[in-house]
Amino acid sequence: MVDFIRDLLLFYPPVFLLVWMIGANFVFFYPIFMSVIWMVGASIFYWRYERGSPQEPVLKRYPMVSVLIPGRNEEESIRETVEGVLAQTYPNLEIIVINDASTDRTLEIVQELAAAHDRVRYLSLRENMGKANAMNYAFFMSRGEILVCIDADCILDPQAVTWMVAPFVKNNRVGAVTGNPRVKNRTSLLAKVQTAEYASVIGLIKRTQRLLGKVMTISGVIAAFRKRALLDAGLWDTDMVTEDINVSWKIERKFWAIQYELNAIGWILVPETIGGFWRQRVRWAQGGVEVLNRHVSLLHDSRTRRLWPLYLDYGMSVLWSFTFIGLSSAWLLAKLFQIELPAELAGSPFPEWNGSVAAMVCLLQFIVSLALDKKYDSTLPRYYLWVIWYPLFYWLFSALTTVYATPRALLKQKGIRAIWKSPDRGLKAPNTDGTGD
Repeated sequence: MVDFIRDLLLFYPPVFLLVWMIGANFVFFYPIFMSVIWMVGASIFYWRYERGSPQEPVLKRYPMVSVLIPGRNEEESIRETVEGVLAQTYPNLEIIVINDASTDRTLEIVQELAAAHDRVRYLSLRENMGKANAMNYAFFMSRGEILVCIDADCILDPQAVTWMVAPFVKNNRVGAVTGNPRVKNRTSLLAKVQTAEYASVIGLIKRTQRLLGKVMTISGVIAAFRKRALLDAGLWDTDMVTEDINVSWKIERKFWAIQYELNAIGWILVPETIGGFWRQRVRWAQGGVEVLNRHVSLLHDSRTRRLWPLYLDYGMSVLWSFTFIGLSSAWLLAKLFQIELPAELAGSPFPEWNGSVAAMVCLLQFIVSLALDKKYDSTLPRYYLWVIWYPLFYWLFSALTTVYATPRALLKQKGIRAIWKSPDRGLKAPNTDGTGD
């Protein structure tokens, strides 16, 4: 066995050495390169669009808005979520709660809310058919020109709907607006790391994409859509595990604009257990690969050439994950079986001499994100003490979940419905059959 592994690792040494060196540099420099892109892009976006104190916009008109809240087994959070929508300053809205065959008290609570408030309606499905299917049903039930879709654990700031509607009123080519999710539960180490992550990674990426004119990842927890754009895109695909990412690409491919509105804040719950975090990230990774696979045809259409760099970035992130895991596994196998490697391969697969550069870039990224995001969350600085764990939880988990999820995505049969899965929402034990992340 040892001889086999040695032969495998040292098969044609010149080629193996070349692959190792290229791969090691790619593993190291790709995150740094992307971090610099995110920081520069987000800073320019801030300078152009975010400076000053935000004031709730006064709109020329207030079109009818339908707030869609799909959920399954959400008895612990659904009341607070609906009450958060009822407290909105936006004057012209309705609320539609879609109960997807809940087995707890979700339907009972929703019925109570509907009886007490004229603006609250509900749709109750008899079979668990998944989030995308629930929203497709609600689409045809809604009266609004604009649809605001939030998860059943999302608590909106009072002005959130107004901020999300404003881009639609100002520009008829805006097809969707993604809001600004902020972490509500911050008691555990994992939740604190994610609090920093949402600001330092997700926030910077979306700002950069918005600056480039192509936001490719709508946040499913808080997003708004123009009905005409959704119809043009063919609504939500029920066989995609990340229906939010997929509908983003579908809308962009129909040449509708997607904007990122940072003032539209929704407070969400994030996983606080390793198991829950793993399931969430596997779902995200699988969904990303599914989107790559489904939309590969855009590379053959010159009209969508502005999407090519973002598609390439998605693909590079998958390649990075496999390279990272591949090199790390080879190095660990050599150590485990005490295989003496050539001097060029004897060290770790990462360029050790400039490891301090990676640390400095990581720290700088956090400083930039803190400077940009503190006006939306004044308590954010206290959680940046935990950013030392960021590389472990973001890059390592990203690589592991991508490698694990890619075969699942590629081998998945098209048309298989993506149904609701059990979530991890804080330190409370998750429901046996609740909504997705």
